[in-house]
Amino acid sequence: MTATNAPPRTVHTGPDEVLRRLDLAVAHKLDGLLHGEYQGLVPGHGSELGETRGYHPGDDVRRIDWNVTARMVAPHVRETIADRELETWALVDVGPSMDFGTAFCEKRDLAVSAAAAVGFLTARTGNRFGTVIAGPDGAEVVPARGGRNHLMSTLHRVVIQPRAESGHVDLGAAADRLSVTARRRGLVAVVSDFLTDPEEWTRPLRRLAARHEVIAIEIIDPRELELPDVGILSVVDPATGRTREVATSSKKLRSRYAAAAAEQRRAVRDALRTAGVDHLVLRTDRDWLLDIVRFVTERRARVHARRSGWGAR
Repeated sequence: MTATNAPPRTVHTGPDEVLRRLDLAVAHKLDGLLHGEYQGLVPGHGSELGETRGYHPGDDVRRIDWNVTARMVAPHVRETIADRELETWALVDVGPSMDFGTAFCEKRDLAVSAAAAVGFLTARTGNRFGTVIAGPDGAEVVPARGGRNHLMSTLHRVVIQPRAESGHVDLGAAADRLSVTARRRGLVAVVSDFLTDPEEWTRPLRRLAARHEVIAIEIIDPRELELPDVGILSVVDPATGRTREVATSSKKLRSRYAAAAAEQRRAVRDALRTAGVDHLVLRTDRDWLLDIVRFVTERRARVHARRSGWGAR
């Protein structure tokens, strides 16, 4: 990939320059492709009640109107009118495992880019943005407020988070804290590599999704999926800080590693599906802007197709 086609890099620059580049990337590329103030990432349900219609497979069962269902002797759901003001939250994992990258950037840089994209795309008049920054020492909450200055200040807090040499991020506890903090229905983006045991975060994410529209943004580096043949490689466990030397020249070892990595990612996909959240994968070796565009356009197409199906019936 040439330099002109590479995604915007966020490494080796100061926090202000990082945010300036991300702002330009989102404003000039993403926002132009995903035009529409309440489309794309934010087609969520509102709180004002609208009309009812017959239930169709794939509808959210939480929107069933039981009174109408009882009268009509058939399941009906209540439509809602989108709120004029959206509250968006980004839960960002800044644990040691995110300080890794072998392609265009580190996973932490990509996490910042993802959070910034969500923030810039949803930062309209009156909308509010908040953040939960999850690290080994716990979760830091930046309350949701409106305004561009608050958005930039919040993202700046994410960019300057100190790096931890080792430690475990309790993603489930951070999600539960967000559930308590974000009382108003809105959009939540959970940005992480999801390398911890899915049992730790599946139920908290499901509880979060019961009230909010949740997008899980999984951050991956290609070396986490397969090992290159580079001889003796020193690897570090980000949770414990322990170092181990691995003979990558062994084809058997590389095959076992790739199989284990594929199984781990399959478990993550299944757990996110169980939690009832949307799933977006961003990789450090791909253009994250284009991946977000694909995700949003496919998501929009699903919503439109579902609505067209309702009308045809």
